[in-house]
Amino acid sequence: QVQLVESGGGLVQAGNSLRLSCAASGGTFTNYAMGWFRQAPGKEREFVATITWMGTSTLYTDSAKGRFTISRDNAKNAVYLQMNSLKPEDTAVYYCAAGRTYQLVRESGVELWGKGTLVTVSS
Repeated sequence: QVQLVESGGGLVQAGNSLRLSCAASGGTFTNYAMGWFRQAPGKEREFVATITWMGTSTLYTDSAKGRFTISRDNAKNAVYLQMNSLKPEDTAVYYCAAGRTYQLVRESGVELWGKGTLVTVSS
């Protein structure tokens, strides 16, 4: 069973960047599409970005397009989310997710969740 552990969250000023990492262990990483979801205070968890198991296709929520980049390194069993030009509204707990589907856009497709990493963007 694959386990997911996120890292890289923290406090950052608006306009700056952060890179989140998700390390997978305990299974066959390449069987899974990977995704990042986030949950802001008082809001429901939402989709941010996804990448196919080969890394050949990505998809982003509208608010992340042009600012965030999802990538994966199957040799390292890792997936990343590079976040640039951060805004206060990006403040949330970011969750790494895995599912044996083509793309991971909906929570219904998620089979595995990490515990999350907090990103706080100050204005």
